[in-house]
Amino acid sequence: MEAVEPGPEPVLDPEHHYLDGPREQVADYLLALDAINFGSGWFATLRKRPGCSGYYTVSSALADHYRAAGPWSPAELRALDAATVARVLGQDPDHELMGIYARALRDLGAFLGERSALAVADDADGSAERLAATLAAGMELFDDTGFYKRAQITANDLALAGVADFHDLDRLTIFADNLVPHVLRVDGVLRYHPELARTIDAGDLLAPGEQEREIRACALHACERLARRLEVAPRTLDVWLWSRGQLPRYKARPRHRTRTVFY
Repeated sequence: MEAVEPGPEPVLDPEHHYLDGPREQVADYLLALDAINFGSGWFATLRKRPGCSGYYTVSSALADHYRAAGPWSPAELRALDAATVARVLGQDPDHELMGIYARALRDLGAFLGERSALAVADDADGSAERLAATLAAGMELFDDTGFYKRAQITANDLALAGVADFHDLDRLTIFADNLVPHVLRVDGVLRYHPELARTIDAGDLLAPGEQEREIRACALHACERLARRLEVAPRTLDVWLWSRGQLPRYKARPRHRTRTVFY
């Protein structure tokens, strides 16, 4: 990669997120959203909203629910089932991912107890790292050892929404998923073993484990080096590369897909 064009400043899209409510409700929404901010390996099988990716389908549907009905209380989160989650998200209640999403939201309710998301953020004492560690330690589906993608992005999202302040945001790594590695591969930064490349190019799923973790680890390492070279925070570089990945050149080639609870 000879050059990385500076991309947009990190921002949450108000069209696809619930950002216009009271501060506490926005924090509740973002924590619930990031509790289910995974499933890319299933996204091809979801009913997507017109013009929306899998992620934006989920974020928009959840935003609509929060605007219409308000946030789920911790007790309501603890009682959620697949049918309720599917109804909110506009999906088939028998879809495997709806049951996993329901579990993730029940886990969130158990983690919260009677606290609000804002109280959890405030307990981090202004540290994004501390918040990420708390989420990873408190919920199994956040415990993405070595990467902590969703735990880190939760802190970043709360800050971008203006509902929490953290002094150490720029210490966060990239939010290692399957798109940034794909951009790095297309641009020649990452090179895959021919057999692995054939599997991905054929659109076949990668099993959770060694191969997909190695892809994410190499992307994270490469981005740490790129960020130092460009003198930007890794979380900012993540947005630049994610935005780059929306271009036709990158969408024309398959990225790796894994059915995992971590991204």
